[in-house]
Amino acid sequence: MAKIVIIGAGSHVFSRHLITDILTYPELRDSTISLMDISQENLDPVAAFAKKLVQQQGFKTKIEATTSRREALAGANYVFVTISVGGPKWTHADSKIAAKYGVNEGVGDTLGPGGVFYAARHVPPILEICRDMEKICPDAWLMNYTNPMAIISWAVSDYTKIKNVGLCHSVQGTSAELARYLGIPKEELSYWVAGINHMAWFLKLRWHGRDMYPLLREKLKDTAVYAAPDAHWAGPDVVRAEIFKAFGYFNTESSVHMSEYTPYFRKRPELFAQFKLKYLFDDAWITRRNTEDAEFLQLIKSDEKFPLSHSGEYGSIIIHAMETGKPARVNANVKNQGYITNLLAGCCVEVPCLVDKEGIHPCYVGDLPAQCAALNRTNINVQEMAVRGIVEKDRTKIFQAILLDPLTGAVLTIDETRRMVDEIFKAEKEYLKGYK
Repeated sequence: MAKIVIIGAGSHVFSRHLITDILTYPELRDSTISLMDISQENLDPVAAFAKKLVQQQGFKTKIEATTSRREALAGANYVFVTISVGGPKWTHADSKIAAKYGVNEGVGDTLGPGGVFYAARHVPPILEICRDMEKICPDAWLMNYTNPMAIISWAVSDYTKIKNVGLCHSVQGTSAELARYLGIPKEELSYWVAGINHMAWFLKLRWHGRDMYPLLREKLKDTAVYAAPDAHWAGPDVVRAEIFKAFGYFNTESSVHMSEYTPYFRKRPELFAQFKLKYLFDDAWITRRNTEDAEFLQLIKSDEKFPLSHSGEYGSIIIHAMETGKPARVNANVKNQGYITNLLAGCCVEVPCLVDKEGIHPCYVGDLPAQCAALNRTNINVQEMAVRGIVEKDRTKIFQAILLDPLTGAVLTIDETRRMVDEIFKAEKEYLKGYK
């Protein structure tokens, strides 16, 4: 049976979901799941969880745990990457510096100063993982969950020979929210979604063959539908509603994310109240993480039986389809080889993909609506420069990538941007060696 490797397994929130998802499929329960992390302290609780879950269910799944990447990769068929370089201490460090200059990001892991420097810390080690895979398990699939998805997937596709795909849960999450807005069961909503990661577009939205966009437009005339504190996991969904009303299509990911990919919402303090935005990189985030860690450790020690239910993440769905030959359709991030015809060839796009025993087959989409493609291109410009700058260790290209960021450009001058970039380079020099 398959050997499934999770690199960065010490990230327990994701690892728990992925391990559980795999075991929901009877056909995958004889697999080997190899958990790898450079931190033994973070790895041990996840390994304990996995072994306890297998024992509770009476499965034959083999659970391995190691701090050796090469050991984990030996014989691997599927390799998940969920790493976080530097851990929580560095997750929002660059965004905090950007905020001093007036660039107030929401999450800061995808675009802008936070996203570009987050990529600068993560692309090199992920390329190292791929180099090991080329030697140890060259036929294995790399499935990346680490952000920034587009920049990482672009770099892996251009600079390694490894079969790879980038996975995110924004399509599943947004489809469930749209079904709630429309008042219909989420499993009955059908859709066709394409674009780029965190900014893909629901090109078709149907219920029993009926176009649901007219009803959605009607529903969203009532701000109570989307402006409530619990409209989305990250809070009110005002930004996405505004983008939908202005551009005609609903986008994936949250309002807090979309607000930092465009120049309209976070450039002045008073706009935060108008669009019901908040800062997610405050110290309370670390407190929440510490609470989650403590709760997880307590769960492992308890007598509670762990539930065996699927999270909806695509990773295990892909493995199941490849191993059994039972086809599945997912949305995944791949190199644009003519799939979206009005986006840059070779960039990273998120498109519907069919999966079967022969692998992952991206679907042809054609042209996006012109206005949607235009918004995507503003992000792709940053991604392209970031990829080149990171791989070439070129400070100037990193600076230029951030100059092209829509939010940064709405707030800062060229000289202000240069000073901000220089300060982030200085603060993160431990992880940014070799730049010229």
